[in-house]
Amino acid sequence: MMTRDEAVRHVEAKLEHHFSDPALLHEALTHRSAVPRRQGRSRGNQRGRQGAKTPRGQGSNERLEFVGDRVLGLLMAEWLFERYPEEQEGALGARHAHLVSRPVLARIAEGIGLSGAIQIAQHEESAGIRVLASVMADAMEALLGALYLDAGLDPARHVVRRFWDRDIERSGQPHKEPKTLLQEFLLGRGEALPHYELTSAEGPSHAPVFCVEVRALGKTGLGRAGSKRLAESAAATDLLKKIGQEAERA
Repeated sequence: MMTRDEAVRHVEAKLEHHFSDPALLHEALTHRSAVPRRQGRSRGNQRGRQGAKTPRGQGSNERLEFVGDRVLGLLMAEWLFERYPEEQEGALGARHAHLVSRPVLARIAEGIGLSGAIQIAQHEESAGIRVLASVMADAMEALLGALYLDAGLDPARHVVRRFWDRDIERSGQPHKEPKTLLQEFLLGRGEALPHYELTSAEGPSHAPVFCVEVRALGKTGLGRAGSKRLAESAAATDLLKKIGQEAERA
């Protein structure tokens, strides 16, 4: 098992980019739980106050995530415009929404070993948030933001087109959500619509874990994710597999 330092070097190698500003890479891989909210005299007694707290999330990857989200959105729109010249806004929008979605980001993050490189507070580590799709997806966006700020759009474009190549080419039709596929499958056979049930919601407020069950045809699908919607999507995918259908992962 790699140490965190080894995992960070592994991720940088996967990007095929050496950061001229290593601080950007460090920030991109820092979960906000790992940034303590220090309390004490403000520097230079700014604003004449004492006891100032470090704002929540400052020093974490949240700001870079904001940048990376926009970078990915732009580069994906550019690529789809080139790749599907006959499609109009509706179809392109459906593809775009899928390709920049949290599950796709999390899967790509997992594929490059990003999880092991993220700096997380010990108490959150014990809660198992490192493997949450939300945490990995946010770090992946932050990594793209850091790459853009370090070297510009061209290296970021190179990474997006390498890592997302399989996803953009995997289907000749715009992506459908697993919940839509499950509903169409059941309706096409004259069956009742599936029933979704939230069975639990646990974890801290900034990193919750939702568990959902979906039932149809006497079978049950299970889903676990960082939002109710994604948990329902995961449950639908699980149920589709159990009834012999191939579900595209959202």
